[in-house]
Amino acid sequence: MDFDLKEMSPYTDKDVSSVLPKILNDPLFAMISKYLWPETPLDVQIAKSKHIDTVLGFQKEFMHSAIRTITDRSSDGLTYTGTENLDPDESYLFIANHRDILLDSAILQTILVENGFDTTEITFGNNLMKEGFITQLGKLNRMFTVEREGTARELYQISQRLSAYIRNSLEKKKASVWIAQRAGRTKDGDDLTQTGLLKMLNISGTGTFEEKMAQLKIVPLSISYEYEPCVDLKVQETYLSSLHAKYIKAPDEDLMSIASGVMENKGKIHLAFGKQILMEDLIFETTKENEKIKLLAKQIDRQIYNNYQLCPVHYIAYDTLMGKETYKNEYSEAQKNDFMTYAEEKITTLEGDKDSLKSIFYALYANPLINQLKIKNGLF
Repeated sequence: MDFDLKEMSPYTDKDVSSVLPKILNDPLFAMISKYLWPETPLDVQIAKSKHIDTVLGFQKEFMHSAIRTITDRSSDGLTYTGTENLDPDESYLFIANHRDILLDSAILQTILVENGFDTTEITFGNNLMKEGFITQLGKLNRMFTVEREGTARELYQISQRLSAYIRNSLEKKKASVWIAQRAGRTKDGDDLTQTGLLKMLNISGTGTFEEKMAQLKIVPLSISYEYEPCVDLKVQETYLSSLHAKYIKAPDEDLMSIASGVMENKGKIHLAFGKQILMEDLIFETTKENEKIKLLAKQIDRQIYNNYQLCPVHYIAYDTLMGKETYKNEYSEAQKNDFMTYAEEKITTLEGDKDSLKSIFYALYANPLINQLKIKNGLF
């Protein structure tokens, strides 16, 4: 397949000199700078950009400190595991669970930079890639555009182009890529790799299914937040979906979600790099490609589930949802009371049957534990 991939591509080093001044002189940057670096005048921020002539230089000079400031202010600490699974000379396809629009991939870049790895290219929905500041900032952070809408024929062509783009980045540009395991964020806490994602990846490349997937060097990536970003929006959307009611986003809701994810308290944050999935380790007892895709998706999910870091709130939610005290030794009475108060404060702001909303809220927090139990009991 021969596609013109330039339109969806992020900026490169040769674009920095023309794009960076536009970003720094935009009124939105002044607002962001005041929030992130209140002790540093804007003219000083602009002055330090004069020596930046690469995308990585911008990411290290501006974005790294920005994300660290955000996590320092809005969390009880950022930890990570699994960097020993990576080779700095390799390019990987990181397939990740998706909980926050901005921070999931941004935190990955921060950890990679701090451990001497190159940053990755990042998928970003065209619903967020609007003209102006957001698009310029995104593309300077190696984000590439993913189209989300179209007719059946158009969507297939979009999948072809996206598959070709990802494979080109990995194999020719030698750039790692971050992509979410599903379209949009997980709304119910049940992280699940969509088989459609793997079907899209299988469109490009040559060889057998096993050979094409091996070429991508897939590494599952699991991010966990003690307190779910934008939990109220997620519970409300899940509730409406349960009633088969169409959820209609408010104007600029995605941008408001980004802002909420940045500022809301997230408690502990943990990112875990899984191990590269080696196709020779998978035993396919079928020749049917769709069945192979399901098995590969399950292998990705197993790593994401097992590497998800559980906190007391997940055990509290499980016991509350089940009406039991199975995990009462995993939390204190004070922690339980605090979480119940937090839950009530969130639920009271939502529209709908309160009992149903409570069940959805607690299930969102309980599902990571439920998924680990499924694996432990051989049910997944």
